[in-house]
Amino acid sequence: MTETATTPVVSARGVTKRYRSTVAVDGLDVDIGHGITGLLGPNGAGKTTFISLVLGLRLRDAGELSVLGHDPASSGIAVRQRIGYAPEHHNLPPDVHAADLVRHLGELHGLPGRAAIQRANDALWQVGLGEERFRPIGTMSTGQRQRVKLAGAIVHDPDLVLLDEPTDGLDPLQRDDMLALIRRVGSEFGMDIVISSHHLEEAERICDAVVILGGGSVVRAGALSDLRRDSERLIVVVDDRSDELAALLRESGFDVAELGETVSVAWADGVHDAVRDAVADLGVGIRRLGPERQTLEDVYMEASA
Repeated sequence: MTETATTPVVSARGVTKRYRSTVAVDGLDVDIGHGITGLLGPNGAGKTTFISLVLGLRLRDAGELSVLGHDPASSGIAVRQRIGYAPEHHNLPPDVHAADLVRHLGELHGLPGRAAIQRANDALWQVGLGEERFRPIGTMSTGQRQRVKLAGAIVHDPDLVLLDEPTDGLDPLQRDDMLALIRRVGSEFGMDIVISSHHLEEAERICDAVVILGGGSVVRAGALSDLRRDSERLIVVVDDRSDELAALLRESGFDVAELGETVSVAWADGVHDAVRDAVADLGVGIRRLGPERQTLEDVYMEASA
């Protein structure tokens, strides 16, 4: 299979994985494209199991799966050479220096010894641990250990990077730094990234697309710009007298909802003219006027309903 810019990075059709009587992944159908994709869902939704199938570490019970143009069940080693992976757990060897661990991971992906040393140093500098690279991992903070895992995932310059809960255990400032770092890795190094997370706001900040899992199946998937579609309502925010604005619009026959200073009006013929006239009559300034847009949380709740 020849890969092109439009070929999905990961393509699954009817993929199923069972653990005895438990169905962890249930007939999953999805295409994951280029860029940064959020793999979202609550604990137990099948995110980690799906990642293990993509890596070829577990075998599926049914369905078809293609990763970078190959079936990981039959070409696992070849696929894993082109994938970087940062697991959710923090079980890193405490007495090993960060540079030695990342070098070792580079060698496991086929880098020669001298090249692995250089690439390990480069990767640790790229994630902001250049001056800490010879410290034992056990003396590092949770945020630093997350960066070590990211360095290990990118040391061999992979085509695809899988990050399982990369902000787990981080405080808000550390999370912001990690998300910015992941975005930079994806944009500057041209790596496609899949982030498994249950933090919707993280995906909304840095992802190009999302896949929402529930009960082992895909409940929604697509580009964020498509999923967060405009609703059929107009949002109006004025400087003052929003309650009076809402009353005037109701008197004109429009469906109006109020939330604090925000007035939401259902789309209908003449709605823009009615808002313009009501604002002019009240003599107030408009701070915002535009279509109401769904947040990722709205999409998630709608899909989970």
